[in-house]
Order: sequence, then structure tokens, then C-alpha cells
Amino acid sequence: MKDYSSVFLRVALGISFLSAVADRFGLWGSLGQPNVSWGDFSHFVAYTGKLNWFMPSAAIPALAWAVTCLETLLGVALVLGVFTRVAAFLSGWLLLLFALVMTFALGVKAPLNFSVFSASAAAFLLATCEKYSWSLDSLRPQPASNP
Repeated sequence: MKDYSSVFLRVALGISFLSAVADRFGLWGSLGQPNVSWGDFSHFVAYTGKLNWFMPSAAIPALAWAVTCLETLLGVALVLGVFTRVAAFLSGWLLLLFALVMTFALGVKAPLNFSVFSASAAAFLLATCEKYSWSLDSLRPQPASNP
């Protein structure tokens, strides 16, 4: 069961990242349609500015692009199972930072409603798995363990 639950967790986290990125580029529809958070990148940049109110406004677009690139990279790595431990660990930190920023900007209910703390904990748990079944990592030869 542990082998299959790690596959589910890995793919669920990865697809969640990729879905959020798709929303930023309007692939789920435009703002105002059901289940669309941003609908285009300009609305995502505005949301990034709202959450990161403490940063200089000139840095917000770069931050929005950096997070988008990172979420895309982590999403693909998790779905394919490439460098899974590193991707899971970085995902845990990214999600924890997002949850904390949401807490300070919007209150603690927002990250709880969107299960951001839970997703962060899940990513950290995924990073502790000994092996990653059904992944590209599992196809690579494993280093010999020390006796």
C-alpha cells in the first residue's frame, strides 16, 4: 500500500502545481468562470502583490514568474518521478512559505481552506519515502548501500 500511496501523493501534488500554472495562463477559462482563480497572468501578478505586500512592487512580476517557473518544474518532476526526493522537499518548502505568506496577508483561514499546510506536510512526507514506484527514478540504477 505504501508504494501506491506515494505514487498517488506524487502525482496529486504535481498535477496540483500544473493546474495552478494552467489557471494563470487561462487554460481553465477566464476570471469569473467557475473554479477559475486568476484566468490570466496579470490577475496572478496582482494576487502575488497582495500576498507579498511587504516586497517592493517592482519585484512582484519577477516573483510571479519565478514561482510560476518553479511550480512548473516541480510539477513536471513530481508527475514524472524525476529527482522525486528533491522535488518533494522543495515542494514542501514552497508550499510552507506560501501558507505562511497567505496567513500574514489574508489570515490563517485562507491557507487552511485551501489545504496549503496539508499539502506542504504531504510533500515533506513524500520526501521521506525510501523508494518511488512507477517513476523515472525507479528506472535508474540505485547506488550500493553501505554494510
